[in-house]
Amino acid sequence: MFEKLEMAPADPILGLEEAFKKDANPNKINLSVGVYKDADGETPIFHTVKVAEVRLLEEETSKSYLGIVGSPDYGAAVQELIFGPGHEIITSKRSVTAHTPGGTGGLRVAADFLKKINPGVKVWISQPTWPNHPNIFKTAGLAVETYPYFDAAANALAFDSMLAALQQIPEGDVVLVHGSCHNPTGVDPSPEQWVKIAEVLKARNLVPLVDFAYQGLGAGIKEDAQGVLALAAAGLEMLIASSFSKNFGLYNERVGALTLVSSTPEAAATALSHMKIVIRVNYSNPPAHGAKIVTTILKSSELRAEWETEVAAIRERIQSVRRRFVEELRAQGVKQDFSFIERQNGMFSFTGLNKEQVQTLRDKYSVYIVETGGRINVAGMTEKNLPALCQAIAQVL
Repeated sequence: MFEKLEMAPADPILGLEEAFKKDANPNKINLSVGVYKDADGETPIFHTVKVAEVRLLEEETSKSYLGIVGSPDYGAAVQELIFGPGHEIITSKRSVTAHTPGGTGGLRVAADFLKKINPGVKVWISQPTWPNHPNIFKTAGLAVETYPYFDAAANALAFDSMLAALQQIPEGDVVLVHGSCHNPTGVDPSPEQWVKIAEVLKARNLVPLVDFAYQGLGAGIKEDAQGVLALAAAGLEMLIASSFSKNFGLYNERVGALTLVSSTPEAAATALSHMKIVIRVNYSNPPAHGAKIVTTILKSSELRAEWETEVAAIRERIQSVRRRFVEELRAQGVKQDFSFIERQNGMFSFTGLNKEQVQTLRDKYSVYIVETGGRINVAGMTEKNLPALCQAIAQVL
């Protein structure tokens, strides 16, 4: 059986990570995988995470299984983080949350859930989007279509084209949107544009699926939820896949959630019963440790305040790196205008570098970035590697 297999293609992002590790160049630069790096090039553990783990070590009395959808305290903390304390969606009990293994796990549970309750539904994703999005939904047996999102010529949101395309999507289909810090472009709708998007989705009876992986890394924890809140204000049913890899630094703990918002508490409870079946046949129940860390931090006013400060420091460093990157390119004599990178949000940006330039960066300078759009992880830049990076980009341009 196995001898007949042919080698599968490498993941477009994780495959670069493997190639980077094999590269013997001591000055190699990795801007491919979406992992935050500090000024020293390290992925730090939050101080609040360490404090929470000490508390858990002292207080934990059992390693028994969690329930299928995880801890109720975790679900409540996730909902409050998304919608804000006292939001009507929470108080009316129109929302339910399942703890999932990372944001990717949340998306896959959503895909299997949608396939179970509506096998013919299509999922519409932005063009471009995170490369794993289409694979997740296609593997679950769902049809995947795209809608325009990015204007490469203007390095901006193709809002009019996007809105026109959404108005043509058949009623009842699912539209995947990025809650903030669009991956891979770094281009987000404005609050006013979010309202118009919500109006179209409501008018067309479409169901938004929000990939909410970077809350707090764009403009702020509350500010990054503006898109979700606009969808909520329009009265839409929706699904929200949260990830706490980036904003808690819990990459290898795989902490995520899938939150469902329905029109009534009864409908939400019924939907959760189907979601439980999907989870049971997949991973049965979620891992506990990472979710306990998140719950401990969010339930403590002291730790919550410190955590928000830590997230703000990451956000400010990313914004600072964006500015220095643009300045250093100018200093290297690059005439092309890269100022748009300063206006983008989150960890990722499209540089506009073409496939040949990306390949040259990798082969000649050991600079690893994603081929599509020349996507870079801005958070992977440091004061140490920035001059060499910009010099290499200047050469390939």
